[in-house]
Amino acid sequence: MEQISPAEVADWAKNQSQRPVLLDVREGWECQTASAQCAAMDLVHMPMQTIPARLDELDKSRPIACLCHHGGRSMQVAAFLAQHGFQVANIAGGIHAWSAQVDPTIPVY
Repeated sequence: MEQISPAEVADWAKNQSQRPVLLDVREGWECQTASAQCAAMDLVHMPMQTIPARLDELDKSRPIACLCHHGGRSMQVAAFLAQHGFQVANIAGGIHAWSAQVDPTIPVY
């Protein structure tokens, strides 16, 4: 499983053949508390437990970078998506690391 740090996300996105998806797998309240943006990616919020039922909403031709709070849930989702034929990477450290490495205005919770 490819692991990318939040500091590497923008470069990773630019090196993809198709515009990637930033898949935020956190709960709704978490996204309201702290949210990440990357101009080179389309942000999609899909809580972890909803992914199996919503799998057909994701495009297998587009690379996906999974994001959660610290990287554990997103790693599980990334492994699940990889098993289903998606090109996927996990954002190591999650939104917490994103705040430290990319955008310190993102609240830490």
